[in-house]
Amino acid sequence: MIKGIKIKKLKKIEDDRGYLMEILRNDDEVFEEFGQVYITCVKPNTAKGWHMHEKQTDHFVCVKGNARVVLCDKRKDSETFNEVNEFLLGEKEENRILLKIPRNVMHGFESADNQEALILNIPTKTYNYNNPDELRLPFDSKEINFEWKAKKGG
Repeated sequence: MIKGIKIKKLKKIEDDRGYLMEILRNDDEVFEEFGQVYITCVKPNTAKGWHMHEKQTDHFVCVKGNARVVLCDKRKDSETFNEVNEFLLGEKEENRILLKIPRNVMHGFESADNQEALILNIPTKTYNYNNPDELRLPFDSKEINFEWKAKKGG
């Protein structure tokens, strides 16, 4: 697995009214700092990627549907440089995880089941509209040894 990737299994606490599921706590081993929280949606047959950050760490959880999240280590000094990892995040118990994505790890995602997928992200930094911390590659870039099932991207 790519160095620095961390996974936290999420636990549903259910009763007759429904359930509660903690996502990220400031006393979790995966917690660094808090920047903001947002949700991003990916439509069927579409890949969102590739992009990475130099200053922020992302924490992804799929809160609706199922998402294939793919990572590629772009840290030249890393022992896992150019390694590609794929994770399935979603509603099934085994896919109910928080995925910590370190700085300088390229990432993208697509719907894994032909429905919209909603990803909740808790990055460590707030988004700077004037100077975004984002480096992008086309979803079909040959720099990353991965082929999306999706037919379009952005």
